Amino acid sequence: MKNTFPIAALILSASNLAAAEPAEAPQANTAPAAASADEPTKIIVVGTGSRGSQRTVIDTPVPIDILSTKELDKTGQATLDKALQFRVPSFNTVQTPVNDATSLLDPYEIRNMGPSRVLVLINGKRKNSSALVYTQTSPGRGETGADISAIPTDAIKRIEVLRDGASAQYGSDAIAGVVNIILKDNASGGSFTARAGVTGEGDGKMGGLSLNQGLALGDRGFFNYTLDLSKVGLASRSGIIDPKVEAWGWGVDQKTVIEPFLKKHPDAGNINGSPATSSAKGEFNMRYELDGGVNMYANGAFIHKDVTSYANYRTPYWRETDYGLLHPAGTEYDGYVPDFVGKLDDYNASVGAKFTMDGWQGDVSLTTGGNKQTYSVHNSLNRGMMSDRASNPSLPISPTSFDAGGSEFTHYVLNGDFSKQVADKVNVYFGTELRNETYKLMPGDPASYLRGGADSYGGNSLAESGSWSRSNAGIYVGATYDISKDFLIDATGREEHYSDFGNAFVWKLSSRLKVSDEVTLRGSVSTGFRAPSLHQIYTQKDQYSFSGGQILIQSLINNVSPEAKALNVDPLKAEKSTNFTLGLGFKPDANTSMTFDYYNIAMKDRIVLGNVLAPSGIPSNKVDQVIASRDGSTGLNFFVNAVDTKTSGIDYVLSRRNISALDGKLTLNLSGNYSLQNERDGAIRNPADVAAIGQTVINATQEALMFTSRPKFKTIFGADLDYQKMNFSLNNTVFGPTTFRNADIDNANLAVEFKTKTVTDFAFNYQLTDKMTLAFNINNLFNVTPEWQLKAITAAGQTLLNDNTVDASGLTKREQQAAAATFFGRYPMVTYDGSHFSQLGRTFAMSLNVRF
Repeated sequence: MKNTFPIAALILSASNLAAAEPAEAPQANTAPAAASADEPTKIIVVGTGSRGSQRTVIDTPVPIDILSTKELDKTGQATLDKALQFRVPSFNTVQTPVNDATSLLDPYEIRNMGPSRVLVLINGKRKNSSALVYTQTSPGRGETGADISAIPTDAIKRIEVLRDGASAQYGSDAIAGVVNIILKDNASGGSFTARAGVTGEGDGKMGGLSLNQGLALGDRGFFNYTLDLSKVGLASRSGIIDPKVEAWGWGVDQKTVIEPFLKKHPDAGNINGSPATSSAKGEFNMRYELDGGVNMYANGAFIHKDVTSYANYRTPYWRETDYGLLHPAGTEYDGYVPDFVGKLDDYNASVGAKFTMDGWQGDVSLTTGGNKQTYSVHNSLNRGMMSDRASNPSLPISPTSFDAGGSEFTHYVLNGDFSKQVADKVNVYFGTELRNETYKLMPGDPASYLRGGADSYGGNSLAESGSWSRSNAGIYVGATYDISKDFLIDATGREEHYSDFGNAFVWKLSSRLKVSDEVTLRGSVSTGFRAPSLHQIYTQKDQYSFSGGQILIQSLINNVSPEAKALNVDPLKAEKSTNFTLGLGFKPDANTSMTFDYYNIAMKDRIVLGNVLAPSGIPSNKVDQVIASRDGSTGLNFFVNAVDTKTSGIDYVLSRRNISALDGKLTLNLSGNYSLQNERDGAIRNPADVAAIGQTVINATQEALMFTSRPKFKTIFGADLDYQKMNFSLNNTVFGPTTFRNADIDNANLAVEFKTKTVTDFAFNYQLTDKMTLAFNINNLFNVTPEWQLKAITAAGQTLLNDNTVDASGLTKREQQAAAATFFGRYPMVTYDGSHFSQLGRTFAMSLNVRF
């Protein structure tokens, strides 16, 4: 929810930023920012005293990272989310090893809080959520977020990352922070950029073309647009399979079955790593001044994305037949690998007006946005249909390609925001927001879901598809008070009403004290909330899951279904949070700045996608009855407000610029995030029927995904040198350890721990002419890849790891556990659940930018 009130604690509204002439800000709160070497980072924050007065980043009551478009370009990353990963310490994202629908956009988060608790704005306006809810066993499970990878980097002027709870200002989803993406607003000139890249393995080839241009609308405004086309090839990092491990895992003969197959397919036919992606993006930003000082503005974007990924290869000893459908007649059956094709359309648009009336600054706007995803499966079959046909040949044959349906999310947002300097030291503000959201599940063709559906990814059934909507209205009011030129306080309150679950009231108090010209103290305390998403309330489907070498069909039942009511699962309610931050800023001179910020987030009623519950063997138990009512299902899960959590940590940013070195100018930056606490607070709240059979909605695997699957710490150290027409940038990102409790290992006694690793990126820019720049990137210069180890968490686990006895399989207990974590060696670097950074290794990228 975007507000344009003058609050020094917050990122400004885009319309204010676009309308004002930016003032130079120090680099105190930028993550390693080479931008200071080529173009000073700019920000203006509306303060008290006069609207549009300048206040530098270090003076704000809460931490804000500012990144220019040049800084994003220097990462050499193909998408915006990956660029932020290597510039903002508390921002994390990683490509999941098992893709399906997750391949369309990767989960991201700030301060280990998941994608649902990060609000994304475009020019200060709320961007629509994705239609996808993550259901894989990966970080971000059970959540959804806006698709920031959809935004073309060349359309961006800068990005502002607010690392603090902001529900009182923006409403739901802003518990962990806000990412505000400011679009380019130049009224003339532009650039054309050609990009190319490849991984060190020779795959994952990337190519892209981008055009940005600004046009003047007379002397009253501008129209700026960006067109972007890109394509990234498949990159596979499947492991070479050990025949002993494969024979043990599948329980079949090594000599006669496994070795002949692996001789033809050393990686067991698996294709996992980075999917093939092609995308077309368009974005525009405009403003026009009418008579009477009214400024009309608008912006919009549309992206189409096609993504192809692959399921695990169905070996002939796993799926013993394809019923003659997937291999040519007269050839030997050798298994098959289903593919998954996802198509994504994402759009957003805003139109509004800024004006002044009786001393009040007003901003009224209408925003819309949507995300639609459709899925199809190829080179697969419906095994249930073919099994039925084996006993009754008159039944229809299974297709080998399936329309699996899809999902769609849309919203409409009406904002009105007003502020006024009512006294020399007091500025008041208020506003309202009306929002309507719609979520749809679109059915696949019947063969995609009946009798188990398409082997690898079952489609949405007709009965469980539909369209659901809700509306909400919010109003906020607040004031900033400059008690003195050095001491500022800001207070905000907000009331929200949702049509589907009721009311929420939240507030925030923030302050900043300039102890001296060099030292600033800042802090805030606030309450927040996150409404359950429509995805979490209504998503219901049967889905494929892999466990212990078997494909299982498991049922996700929605929170308002008869099945959930039979299990006495409570309707979802809003998550609530209490945020506390305390920070110190130090700026001894114009070229040096430091900030240190402590944060503490306590959450109540956190929504989780529960663990899959298995039949208890007690026919009278309701869990067993619900599972039995689902054709072919072996288990069920659902969304539930299951736990309270507590998260705390420290962010720090240090910068030194304009250092004379090698006849040039050097900038050094050090920034980082250290997680002090990220854990469950109190007992898990299991429904009575679940507790009665000794099961739980959150097991060790789910807890690890929430609390320890993101780096314990992340440190970024960057050096940036300007020398004549050249710029050299060296950036080191230290990813701290992460811990998983993979489902197929003995996770009561063992964990999988990923070791601390440093990824080094090098960028070189050469100004060929005044209007032409050549850039070259080597990302992950030293080809560092994730590395993990089994870690004992109990005495029994240590005994298991110390046991070097080789059993009849030819493996030790440790080797068997390692095999279970990696699907028998198919995912050797990241295991089956994921890691803390990419497994692709070294990559190369080059670009040519021509300005006009």
